[in-house]
Amino acid sequence: MYTLSASLIWGVNTLFLLDAGLSILEVFVANAVFAAGMALFEIPTGILADARGRRISFLASTIVVLLGTVGYVAGGIWSLGFPWFAGMSILLGLGYTFYSGAVEAWLVDALAATGFSGSLDSVFSKGQIVSGAAMLVGTVGGGAIGGLDLAFPYILRAVLLGALFGYALLTMREVGFSPRGVTLRSLPRDMGAIARDSIAYGWRRRRVRLLMLCSFVQMGFMMWAFYAWQPYLLELLGLDLVWVAGVVAALVALSTIAGNALVLWVGRWCTRRTTILLAGAVVGTLAAVGIGLANSFGAALALLLLLTLSVGAMGPVKQAFLHKLVPSEQRATVISFDSMVGNGGSVIGQTALGAIAQSVSLGAGYVIGGVSTVLIWPLLVVLRRIGENEDWIEGRAGVSKPCSRPDAPFES
Repeated sequence: MYTLSASLIWGVNTLFLLDAGLSILEVFVANAVFAAGMALFEIPTGILADARGRRISFLASTIVVLLGTVGYVAGGIWSLGFPWFAGMSILLGLGYTFYSGAVEAWLVDALAATGFSGSLDSVFSKGQIVSGAAMLVGTVGGGAIGGLDLAFPYILRAVLLGALFGYALLTMREVGFSPRGVTLRSLPRDMGAIARDSIAYGWRRRRVRLLMLCSFVQMGFMMWAFYAWQPYLLELLGLDLVWVAGVVAALVALSTIAGNALVLWVGRWCTRRTTILLAGAVVGTLAAVGIGLANSFGAALALLLLLTLSVGAMGPVKQAFLHKLVPSEQRATVISFDSMVGNGGSVIGQTALGAIAQSVSLGAGYVIGGVSTVLIWPLLVVLRRIGENEDWIEGRAGVSKPCSRPDAPFES
């Protein structure tokens, strides 16, 4: 339901901002401001999720994203310009930080409390398939009604978020988590504790740090690439058809679902998570560079779908890997910290690649951004060489895993 609401605008967001009077550089800077807002608010909202509960954090997310969405509509109607959209992007960033980490932690806590012993990779891949299906419906619907008016997908999104808030308020329950009190007086202390936990259980742990650096590089390119394909593919097509953007967004959703499902199949014979991550990283880099070099709509679209297929396969595997490395008490905190690091990369990537898109071309942005993702390869190679138990996929009968020393929480 959350992804359905959110994805209504994903196929038309760049077109909406351009129609509202922003330049292509201002569009990507506004998106970078959104990512900066996420990075800024990850730790404070992580306190809410780890102290008061994941349910409260989710409810806060739906309300704040609803307000930011209404603000976007107002900015488009009255042509309020870049500063207004930058402000609304910060508000949306705040809303998404209430969601990031909290819902994953809610799920994993409940699985642990109910005695689940299966593969988290499988759970996350199935969950992302469901989210991908919701994205498919949302992007197709958003593209269709966006052809009537680019503001309509935003209005529908706000309505659905309001309905989702009511549904979650009545039905969402927390299992395996006990909330604790937090006050304004204790907030600075709690923020300090969250920051220390993020460093201790996140950055100072070598394997978690390597995964976070992968997030930094990948998000630095993918957030820009996700919004850049809308004008780029329409430019290659030579036609200004909003419904085409909706169809392409639907195909992107399908390819992502296929990548999620691929994990279920590959996991039957592949024994290590780093194998899937390395293969996905290599395919993603080659596809990204190919998109920028393509000289036709069909070729660029095919390579875009290959890129999102690889991202879809890497997503649940990285999620499971990270959750295996983090204690339950710091789960939402470290997941949010990982999101903060990724959004930091997104700020840099979207600003830099947006400038390249305006001064050179969108194709050049894909080539340069794609080349930058080569940096993920050595990070994953080092992660693989560490060879700890968390790299091995659960449920692989007959697979002999290497003996591992007890993990030190402050390993260098």
